Amino acid sequence: MTRDLAIATEMRRMCPCVDIAWIAGSPACEVLAAAGERLVPEQAKYRGETDLAEVVAHNGRLSLTTYVYRALNAWFHNAFLIGRVASRGEFDIIVGNETYEIPVTNFFGFHVLPPIPFVMMYDFWGMEVTSGNVFEKFGAWMLNLVWSQEWRVTARRQNAAVFFGEIEDVPDRPFGFLLPNRRRYTKKHVEFVGYPLSFNVKDVPSRQVLRRELGYSDGPLVICTIGGTSIGRDLLELCGRAFSLVTEHVPALHMVLVAGPRIDPESLNVPKGIDCRGMVPHLWQHLAACDLAVVQGGGTTTIEVEALRVPFLFFPIEHQSEQEVTIANRLSRHGAGVCMHVSSTSPQNMADAIKANLGVKVSYPEIPVDGAHLAARRILERAGIRDIE
Repeated sequence: MTRDLAIATEMRRMCPCVDIAWIAGSPACEVLAAAGERLVPEQAKYRGETDLAEVVAHNGRLSLTTYVYRALNAWFHNAFLIGRVASRGEFDIIVGNETYEIPVTNFFGFHVLPPIPFVMMYDFWGMEVTSGNVFEKFGAWMLNLVWSQEWRVTARRQNAAVFFGEIEDVPDRPFGFLLPNRRRYTKKHVEFVGYPLSFNVKDVPSRQVLRRELGYSDGPLVICTIGGTSIGRDLLELCGRAFSLVTEHVPALHMVLVAGPRIDPESLNVPKGIDCRGMVPHLWQHLAACDLAVVQGGGTTTIEVEALRVPFLFFPIEHQSEQEVTIANRLSRHGAGVCMHVSSTSPQNMADAIKANLGVKVSYPEIPVDGAHLAARRILERAGIRDIE
């Protein structure tokens, strides 16, 4: 939702009269409501997938292929629901952030959207196999077959596909056996807009100013955050077990565990002296103020810490191919962050990594971070709005 709200902000800046209505699952819908956004009445019937992801995940691991197949029933339900909402006649354009429901149902012959423009937004391209499981290999091939046909939706009429990132983020290899090359496919059908941020890097206050505004002292500060699901509980508790090992050498350390919207911070099994919080608005400000960030391998947070030039450790959700492959490869290409895994990291390993990276100077290369602006412009243009500021 961070990038969606950033795009909405850009759209309103370019075209102040634009009216946006939303449909999303929990916890995204709660974030939207808290931000004062308008949800469509059918929102209550939308089937969110966060609960399913948490059910499929085991010990901090999540097979993206298994999750997708378990989610298909909800996707078909949601696709028809989106189609009914879109057909009410009050919208000029439909925008989907990884709304895979639409190309999947279209592949099976269900054309749910009315003849108005549709823009689909992606940040990874194609399913990867992260184990030797035969079912996962075949399942990923079938999903990539569907993916290789998404142009039948996004390349029609005024429709479009937008990718948050760079062409190098798309593997230069086929979707699978007898399927097209991914990178050549995206060059033909997809517009790359760079990475989206909810803030302007040039306007970010100094670390000292942010610390005063956020109530932090001048001592060493570590922020640990896991995003919008409960799958990262093990990572937060691993940070907690490492805390006392670090404070033996860095006694003034202030560690903040950000549990997000799906974990009660009081339920975390961590020692006293650690600052446990739930949902933190404008989390990027806290990341900009810290000396080290410990994060999962999600696209939004890793881009934020990279753009802010904050040293960070990142822990991709294991077997979640987007994080283990696409995002990890992007960060490796940029020379950003230290990749670790919860299953192979002991409290002592974590403590050593925190001490080794706390406050180190980083020199990440500049990356294109105008994704929210360019995506907003593309959406407005597809909607037929030409008078854009």
